[in-house]
Amino acid sequence: MKKTPAAARSKAFKNGITTRSKVLGAEYVKRSFKNADEFSMPFQEVATEFAWGSVWPRKGLSLRDRSLVTLAQVIALNRPNEIRVHLRGALRNGISKKELSELCLHSFLYCGGPASLDAFHIMKEALPALEAEYLAEKKKKR
Repeated sequence: MKKTPAAARSKAFKNGITTRSKVLGAEYVKRSFKNADEFSMPFQEVATEFAWGSVWPRKGLSLRDRSLVTLAQVIALNRPNEIRVHLRGALRNGISKKELSELCLHSFLYCGGPASLDAFHIMKEALPALEAEYLAEKKKKR
């Protein structure tokens, strides 16, 4: 597959790599691109340039607030894979386990029991590994 040279990337794409790495972790972003193939690479590029490079870094909402809003939306849509991805970002953006629990409980009112219950289960399962990964990354940076 032919890849676009780094120098030819747009400013939004470069900003997207920065923002996405800050929210999800540089290793996660590297893995996403490394694991992409000819079929999935266009999605990685568009998501990085548009979502992470143009929308996420906008003024008006903090990354923390964007993480909470995004988690609420993927809970409402009952998207377990996206809950896992954005749970990673929520932890990195300073959202506590208590706040995550409250988000799931609040989602029960507006998204329904099944979506809220699924989110609780996904978060309970994924949190220990994500927390350990994030702590290890923080220690490594010291």
